[in-house]
Amino acid sequence: MDSLLREYLPILLFIAVAFALGTIFVVASLIVARQKPDSEKLSPYECGFEPFADARDKFDVRFYLVSILFIIFDLEVAFLFPWAVSLGKIGLFGFWSMIVFLAVLTVGFIYEWKKGALEWE
Repeated sequence: MDSLLREYLPILLFIAVAFALGTIFVVASLIVARQKPDSEKLSPYECGFEPFADARDKFDVRFYLVSILFIIFDLEVAFLFPWAVSLGKIGLFGFWSMIVFLAVLTVGFIYEWKKGALEWE
């Protein structure tokens, strides 16, 4: 049991060093930096425009649909790179499983397109 706990010692040291460095950096920034916020720094920033609405307003559902679509296709690209690198090793089964994966994503994209999720007014 003692040898098992010794294997976790590097992990605990890593966590302790990370926590200590994080604390040191935050405290150092509070001490060194000027803490004089003015009205310009405290105002919300909205793409270069003055804020014109409450920040707690509800977003349109289409915003969430587009963001989910972005995440899906971002993950698709993240899966395609390792698949392309290891295609020679995984063989025909790996090829067809990725084709099925891409087909499912394509069907989802067509569904979103037909529902009008990509139309923005």
